[in-house]
Amino acid sequence: MSELLGSVWWLIVALGLLVTFHEFGHFWVARRCGVKVLRFSVGFGKPLWRRTGRDGTEYVLALLPLGGYVKMLDEREQKVPAELAGQAFNRKSVWQRIAIVGAGPAANLLLCVGLLWAMFVIGRPDYAPVIGAVEGIAAEAGLERGDTVLAVGERQTPTWSEVHMALIPAALDRADVTLTVRSGDGPAQSRALPLSRLPAQIDERRVLSEIGLAPRHLSVPPVVGRVEPDTPAWGVLAEGDRITAIDATPVADWLDIGPLVQQLGAHGGKAMVEVVRDGDRLALELLPARLERPDGEAYWALGVAAAQPRMPEKDALLQYGPLQAVPAALAEGWHQTGELVAMIGRAFTGRVAVENTVAGPVTIARAANAYADQGAAWFLSLLALLSLSLGILNLLPIPVLDGGHLLYYLIELVKGSPVSERTMVVGQYVGLALIAALMGLAFYNDIINNLVR
Repeated sequence: MSELLGSVWWLIVALGLLVTFHEFGHFWVARRCGVKVLRFSVGFGKPLWRRTGRDGTEYVLALLPLGGYVKMLDEREQKVPAELAGQAFNRKSVWQRIAIVGAGPAANLLLCVGLLWAMFVIGRPDYAPVIGAVEGIAAEAGLERGDTVLAVGERQTPTWSEVHMALIPAALDRADVTLTVRSGDGPAQSRALPLSRLPAQIDERRVLSEIGLAPRHLSVPPVVGRVEPDTPAWGVLAEGDRITAIDATPVADWLDIGPLVQQLGAHGGKAMVEVVRDGDRLALELLPARLERPDGEAYWALGVAAAQPRMPEKDALLQYGPLQAVPAALAEGWHQTGELVAMIGRAFTGRVAVENTVAGPVTIARAANAYADQGAAWFLSLLALLSLSLGILNLLPIPVLDGGHLLYYLIELVKGSPVSERTMVVGQYVGLALIAALMGLAFYNDIINNLVR
C-alpha cells in the first residue's frame, strides 16, 4: 500500500474508532437518563449508510470522517410532542445533563486506558535505552557511549522511547533532571543532567540533539559512503572502507571522525588513517585540508561522507502479562494525561511553538501510517494518545465543545437557573470562531510541517 493510500486509510480507521467511542459515551448515558436519541452519526455531510434501529434512533455513516454527533430530542431545537416531552434533553436535571455531556470525554479516557492495556499485553517492540554518541551537556554530565538509561527522574525507562519522551518535557521546562544509568555490568549510578543550561529557544523536535545525546541504534558506523574529488581522501580512501582509527585513536562511530580530524589539522602534519577494506587492514597516510563554510568559519576535512546505514532490528520489548498490564495502563494513562495538560499549558504560555503542538489531519494521517507500519502495538499506542487528546481537548471550556456545555451547567448550579438563551447563542458564535481558528492553525501547521519543510 502506498504511503498516501495508507495514510488516508489509517486516518479513517483511527478517527472512526475514536469518534464512535466518544459519541457512544454520550449515547449510552443519554439512553440511561431517559433521553430520546434521534440520530447517531459517525462523520459529517452526506450519509453513505443509514439505518433506523428498533429504538427509533437513526444510525448514520457519513461522508466526512472528521467527527460525529449524537442528536437528541430537545425542545430548544424543535417542537416536541407533549407525550415525548419527558424524554427531551433540556427537561433533564442539571446533573443528568452534566453526566451526558461528560460521558463523551470520559469514554475517550477509558478507551485510552483500554488501548494501552492491549498495547502492553501484545508487547511493543522498541530499542534498548542504550546511549550512542555523547557530546555537549550530556558529555559534561558524565554520560558515556554504551551507558544504559534505567530511569529519567522517577520515570522508569525500559526502552529508548521512554527516555526520549521523559526528556522532552524536562528540556522544554529547562528543568535539571537526574538520570539513573548503568555502564556495562556495573552498578546503577546517577548523573545530573543540567537542562537549565539549554538555550532559551530550542526546537522541541530536536531535543536529544540539543542535549547532546544520540541513541545507540541511530549511531552511524564509520563506513565511507562517498569520497569527494580533489580532496585529501581522493585516491586514498574508497567507498566501503571502515575507518577503525585515526592517528592511533580508535574510531567506533562516524561522529568520532570529525573531532579527530580537527585535532590533526590544528597540530599540522600527516597522520595514519587505519581502515578495513575487503577484510584487509590498511594504514593510509592523509593530510587534512583546510576549508571554509559559507559563513567564513574554517574547518579541517578529509573529503569523505558516511554511508547510509540500515536501521538495526529492535532489541527490546515493552510487555506485561494481562494482570500486570492493568496497573501499568492506568499509570501510563495518568502520566500521559499530566504531560498533555502540561503541554497545552506550555503552548498557551508560549514556552513551546504552537506549530509543534496542534496537529492537522495530514500530520495525524502520516503518523497513523508510520505507526501502523511498525506493528499493532505501536498503532495502539498512537490511538491511545489520540483518544486521550480528543478527551482532554473536548473538556476545554470553549462553547460548542463538551467543556463549554459543562461550563454552562456549572454556572447553572451556582446561580440556580439555566444560562440565558442569548448568552448561549453568543457563546455558540464565540465557540465556532475559536474552533475555526484552531482548525485553521491545524491546517497551517500541516502545510508548514509537511509541505514547506
